[in-house]
Amino acid sequence: MSKHPLDTFFAPDSIAIIGASRDEKKIPGLLLTFLRRNGFAGAIYPVNPSYESIGDLKCYPSIAAVGKSIDLAIVIIPARAVLSALQECAAAGAKNAIVISSGFAEEGGESAGMQAEIAELARRTGMRISGPNAEGFYNEPQRIAATFSPTVDVKPDAPRLLASPRRVGIVAQSGGIGFAIYNRAKAMGVAVSKVISTGNESDLAAGEFLDYMAQDADTDAILMFIEGIRDPDMFVAAARRAAEAGKPVIVTKVGRSGAGERAAASHTASMAGWTAAYDAVFAKYGFIVSHDLDEAVAIAAVFATAPLPRGDRVAVVTVSGGAGAWVADTLATEGLQVPELSQSLQAQVRALIPSYGSPRNPVDITAQAVHSGGLQTIVGLLEQSDDIDVIVIVVSLASETRIPVKREEIKPLIDAQRKPILFFTYTLPSQFARTELAASGIVAFPGITALGRAVSHLVRQSRFRLPGRGAPELSESVSSLRSVPEKLSEYESKLLLQETGIAVPPGYLIRDRSQLASALSGLMFPVAMKIQSRDIPHKSEAGGVRVNVRDLDEAATAFDELIARARTYKPDAKIDGVLVEPMARPGVEMIVGTVNDDTFGPIVMVGLGGIATELFKDVVYRPAPVDKAEAMAMIGELKSATLLDGFRGAPKADTAALAALIARMSQLAAGLKDRVSEIEINPVRVHETGAGITIVDALIAGRG
Repeated sequence: MSKHPLDTFFAPDSIAIIGASRDEKKIPGLLLTFLRRNGFAGAIYPVNPSYESIGDLKCYPSIAAVGKSIDLAIVIIPARAVLSALQECAAAGAKNAIVISSGFAEEGGESAGMQAEIAELARRTGMRISGPNAEGFYNEPQRIAATFSPTVDVKPDAPRLLASPRRVGIVAQSGGIGFAIYNRAKAMGVAVSKVISTGNESDLAAGEFLDYMAQDADTDAILMFIEGIRDPDMFVAAARRAAEAGKPVIVTKVGRSGAGERAAASHTASMAGWTAAYDAVFAKYGFIVSHDLDEAVAIAAVFATAPLPRGDRVAVVTVSGGAGAWVADTLATEGLQVPELSQSLQAQVRALIPSYGSPRNPVDITAQAVHSGGLQTIVGLLEQSDDIDVIVIVVSLASETRIPVKREEIKPLIDAQRKPILFFTYTLPSQFARTELAASGIVAFPGITALGRAVSHLVRQSRFRLPGRGAPELSESVSSLRSVPEKLSEYESKLLLQETGIAVPPGYLIRDRSQLASALSGLMFPVAMKIQSRDIPHKSEAGGVRVNVRDLDEAATAFDELIARARTYKPDAKIDGVLVEPMARPGVEMIVGTVNDDTFGPIVMVGLGGIATELFKDVVYRPAPVDKAEAMAMIGELKSATLLDGFRGAPKADTAALAALIARMSQLAAGLKDRVSEIEINPVRVHETGAGITIVDALIAGRG
């Protein structure tokens, strides 16, 4: 594998500790102690003018005094001295630096200015800087503990519990959480490649560390804890790289409260909230979203120990009927199948269990079958069966002296497993049991809900397909569109959509009652009539809509009423007139919209439309642009997708036409992001297959 720019960061041959201390009760002393106790094989250069030596290491008064090549400098000194120390590091040719010191942007004011200077130094010199306010990193395969986290403290020559053949990389914007994840993974026997705390991200940010993990030969899966993304372009590119490499990314995103929601012209924007764009990016690149620490680690453990399954059929093999039923219920709740075994397979199982056991599914083998050696044989039968895709074994692992499987029998099965074989313990596992099972490559899962989620995500990941790189570029005519005002009426919005090649219903803007007769001669009754004003984006709330208008006299009366209601609703509104259109044919009402996110740019949304939009909030987001195939995938993710698929005898809806609209809208949003902030079509009526769609209402907000 080709070299990555951060190779010398994570695998340095030499480390300088600026602010090193003899006091092992303080962070600088702890860091030096952990670095040496873990067995760092490279050169260590303590830097502190107060000491001539620390232990058997010579201590230097400055980084310049070292006089040797430095791959990584770790800075642990007061905040106001950090910049000058980093300048000295750069002058001495240091390739990378970690700033442990705090007191920067997290405090605001002048302190934020100091962090900006650190960022500028990195840009100017090319020295890569992690932090400030970082907790460092741990490179587990090479035992490089560039951190003060107590989770990396080890007894000399202490054995490491390792059950997983594959390793998990951890990227966390919280040092405490990142190393907590490492701590929990280690306790389960999950191998870790690197864990990195990104700190305030003055230079190196989460996206670049994700990029490193995506290309790191030691990393097979990635676990992330993020609050926000500072390098969105790098993050998205790295997300694609991880997906292309087949490395699952498990992510926890905090900051999901409604506090981030903002006032907006459209339903699309008002519902997008704080995390819609993040969810869109996660979905596009197959990220697995978790909202719980233990769950996230369990998911990582499953990916680190098991192959991807071919389907969603799970066999539960249990020594406890109650525990087995509970696991089966949990798996079913996650959308997985727990099918009854075939009669031939049941007959084979029946011969291996007591009469009071059950060969169906869950397969209740009872404790007796464990003691008689039937468990391994039954697991072997299920492993060979084409009727089962995943095996979950439910046992008790409380004993300090024995486990329910024999290493010499189970290890070859685990080593050669063609399908996931997972162990759930309904008792807390003893350290003896964990250690014994780890020798066979087995992780014991103590959490029933976490295991259920993990298995469901394993199945979903097996079905994930990375979409293409998006829709084609906009045509020259669309790209050269004029600037768009901040507010457009429905009529103006539809004209703009029409200009970009999106079909809209025939309609007339009636500015004066006297124009009605001429306009209506070109339309078939019944018609819909809607007030038009940039100042009244939601016409129904103003009583500004009349439908099923059946003749000219009714239209004249409706015109006067609509104008009057609009003036009452908002006296200062500029009224453009009344839009008259033919009534739309029946169809499933959907919403298609776009909004520009401050971090990731334009995103596109599809969901249940009309009055149900905000009531049910059944919506799916993706970063724009998307192609028709990805648009179809978005439609398929909706809870309301069955309404489009001929629900209760209704004709199937023209989802292909809807997908084409989504793709085109996403293309417009991406191509016109500097001119358009929001686009919303709500509702769009999706007619039966082959009959297309009708854009009933549209709203565009420009950037002026």
